Amino acid sequence: MIKIEIPKVDVSITERQQNPADNEPVIKSVQGFIDLHKIPRDKGGIILFYNINDELLFVGKARKLRQRVVKHLEDNVSPLKKYRDEVYRIDVMIVDEAMDREIYETYIINELKAKYNIDKVFYK
Repeated sequence: MIKIEIPKVDVSITERQQNPADNEPVIKSVQGFIDLHKIPRDKGGIILFYNINDELLFVGKARKLRQRVVKHLEDNVSPLKKYRDEVYRIDVMIVDEAMDREIYETYIINELKAKYNIDKVFYK
């Protein structure tokens, strides 16, 4: 049997409001998230979307993490489109190899029972 360990979370951001100081620029919010700059722009990996109760809503993978997260939060064709209001926390794991991302995504969907993933589901 193959043993797979879920990678550690490299970046975790939560929905929050900015309280800017006097000279601080205002950061544009994307669905309530203002810390998207913490997610690497040029790295690939796995993205986990959680609600406020720490339930895993959706798992995705990307070659360019920040672009994909923004796309899930703004795009009209995202599988997460109907559930964006539920997203409270986003965890990102950097995984460089495309094949590894594919394996981890499928494993995490099934091991942690992601609520809104419909592809790659073996536990239903």
